[in-house]
Amino acid sequence: MKTTDFTHLGASEHRRLASLPGDLAMWIFILAELLVFAIFFTSYAFARSGNVALFNHYQQTLNRDIGAANTLILLTGSLFVVLAVQAIKAGKVSLCRNWLLASIGSGALFVILKGIEFADKFGQGISLSTNTFYMFYLSLTFFHFMHVILGMIILAAVAWKAQAGDYSAAEHTGVETGASYWHMVDLVWIVLFPLVYVIR
Repeated sequence: MKTTDFTHLGASEHRRLASLPGDLAMWIFILAELLVFAIFFTSYAFARSGNVALFNHYQQTLNRDIGAANTLILLTGSLFVVLAVQAIKAGKVSLCRNWLLASIGSGALFVILKGIEFADKFGQGISLSTNTFYMFYLSLTFFHFMHVILGMIILAAVAWKAQAGDYSAAEHTGVETGASYWHMVDLVWIVLFPLVYVIR
């Protein structure tokens, strides 16, 4: 009886792991990335608590309109990858590819707007050594910026494989894997934007 119960538990745990969307290796990578960002955010909060006036003052120099627009853009991109996953599960390969391309387009728009922000700050002579606030602002946003670019590359690879017929309603792990990474990028920005741009 005990052996039967143990076997049943093992099968149950296996099904639970198998229910994760995408590849398990990607989830390990995502958790590692989230840990790095969590350390970054904690360090930012700690540094801010030691110099609230400086952080509040220079926070006002950031372009909240662009930051808010980029939040909406990333949320829209996440909606697109959700629709891509739904499409491939329904066997609609071309539609899946189109939604993935739309999400890549949203990422490109994010990159353009963030690039405008960076150009403005660098044009003013601002750098990592300007002060503690700008050190965190540039480090955090550039680190995230690179993750957006990586996310676009991942989605482009998934879209290319979808176009090549590598995914179907029965086998679409790759689409779910790419979508999971994009959602991580989105989640990080949802925390980063209010923390750095808004909260005083």
